[in-house]
Amino acid sequence: MALGSLSRRAIVGLGRNGGGGGLGLGLGFVRGLQTFTLPDLRYDYGALEPAISGEIMQLHHQKHHQTYVTNYNKALEQLDQALSKGDASTIAKLQSAIKFNGGGHINHSIFWNNLAPVQRGGGEPPKNSLGWAIDQQFGSLESLIQKINAEGAALQGSGWVWLALDKELKRISVETTANQDPLVTKGSTLVPLLGIDVWEHAYYLQNVVMMQYKNVKPDYLKNIWKVVNWKYASEVYEKESP
Repeated sequence: MALGSLSRRAIVGLGRNGGGGGLGLGLGFVRGLQTFTLPDLRYDYGALEPAISGEIMQLHHQKHHQTYVTNYNKALEQLDQALSKGDASTIAKLQSAIKFNGGGHINHSIFWNNLAPVQRGGGEPPKNSLGWAIDQQFGSLESLIQKINAEGAALQGSGWVWLALDKELKRISVETTANQDPLVTKGSTLVPLLGIDVWEHAYYLQNVVMMQYKNVKPDYLKNIWKVVNWKYASEVYEKESP
């Protein structure tokens, strides 16, 4: 896949899934080059407790997501310079950095919108057309959650588990991606409705007294449903469903 194609598709994917106010990409320009900034959360770091600790949320957002944004901007600047020089070797070398860090920014921007405090609807089951589609394809919301949890727990290494809308097949599906690969790398017609981060940094703190889930993914996956923002997923589904 061409580097420019990947970057454009990733940015388009973010924009089209902005339902409910958008993802908050933090787009800006430096010397004419498009740059990105860390998006603000729509809730306090501690607002998802006890499902996800405030300390984990703060580190996840301020440290990990910020690192992806910083490295994404750096790689894009290097790409711009390489393109202006016609440096094909450097352009090729930058592809993996842009995919990894751009994907990290895309995935986390979706993830923050997929969560909400209980007081603001977190954990409330999906209704309307998305709820109907889930019942039709998976039998029940409980069956879907079991499938997503099983896929996420079985994922080797680091990655993401998704509830996706396939606009071409007109159906929803459960998908996984490795590392920070955005969902678009699995298919250009796939739209992310819900993405769950199963990297250790999403639930595990090293070198501190408090280790919320002691590096046990199944416990994390079980509890995160208490703060899943199904309203956001439903808005995206309504907007993107054929």
